[in-house]
Amino acid sequence: MLSNLHSLSSKNVQSLWNSYAPGLLLTTTIAVAAQFLGEHYGAPVMLFALLIGMAFNFLAHEPSCERGVQVSTSTILRIGVALLGVRISLEDFSSLGWINLSATVGLLIATILFGVLCAKALGERWQFGLLTGGAVAICGASAALALAAILPSNKQSGKETLFTVIAVTTLSTLAMISYPMIAQNLNLNELQTGFVLGATIHDVAQVVGAGYSISDSIGETATIVKLIRVSCLPIVLFIVLIIMKTKSNDSKISSSAITIPTFLIFFLLLATLNSFALLSEALIHIANEASRWLLVIAIAGLGVKTSLKSTFSLGKRQMGLIVIETLFLFIAAVLFVEWGLSA
Repeated sequence: MLSNLHSLSSKNVQSLWNSYAPGLLLTTTIAVAAQFLGEHYGAPVMLFALLIGMAFNFLAHEPSCERGVQVSTSTILRIGVALLGVRISLEDFSSLGWINLSATVGLLIATILFGVLCAKALGERWQFGLLTGGAVAICGASAALALAAILPSNKQSGKETLFTVIAVTTLSTLAMISYPMIAQNLNLNELQTGFVLGATIHDVAQVVGAGYSISDSIGETATIVKLIRVSCLPIVLFIVLIIMKTKSNDSKISSSAITIPTFLIFFLLLATLNSFALLSEALIHIANEASRWLLVIAIAGLGVKTSLKSTFSLGKRQMGLIVIETLFLFIAAVLFVEWGLSA
């Protein structure tokens, strides 16, 4: 009997391996290649992962790879987002000051609402405006992937997600290069410059690069402001989840019936533990690295699943929406600091 159980168990393991390993090996290899290119050419790793992934689109529906690629864009994505919680602590909020904190959150909310309204005005789905507005307002590609994980999934949403990730990653790189020069031409002081960079650049890595390219103090301020935006991600996800549940079944949904995704619970748990200094520096470092790698693998999988032709079939109007949202956020942040940023 034991031998039969062992044989059955071995067959199950072998079956799982054959189903998932090829696709996971593909997306992981793409992630490693993207990391190598990113380190050697100084370009965003996520952008490389997307582009390389799209080159392997012909494997997306290959039976041996399909399940592994799907896991990369679902389970692995959610784990990567959950681990982002180690970047957040209550100290980040208090060090910024309540006026500046309120302004950061206000800019975030305004950008998301602006995105939804602009999407409707341009004849796009409001979900696309939410996706792009959230990506611009919160944390770029990571926010886009997190929002995509709870929004209704279909072929159109898949193309929109990939398009959004490519667009915000590209715009984030352009912002990293141009925003510091613009801030200096506007004669902003160090606090104002740090706030603008942290409140407007899409991805965390580009915020750090832009801030510390000017000075350490600007880099620190920019990073704190950026982490405040990242910390709003679970709140936004929960609100969106409530909206989606309500829209899907208006009268039958009650607040008690709304379930919080597991990855969101772990995000909040890790953020809480980090706030009370219950996580060691070594553990935080490991979680950060794991999160970064898992998100790159997820983006690689997203690239594999979508062809370049179908992605850019969305057109200039959709790209214009993301550019408009980016400009709206930047102009609003500059106006805030010009009118009097609280020190």
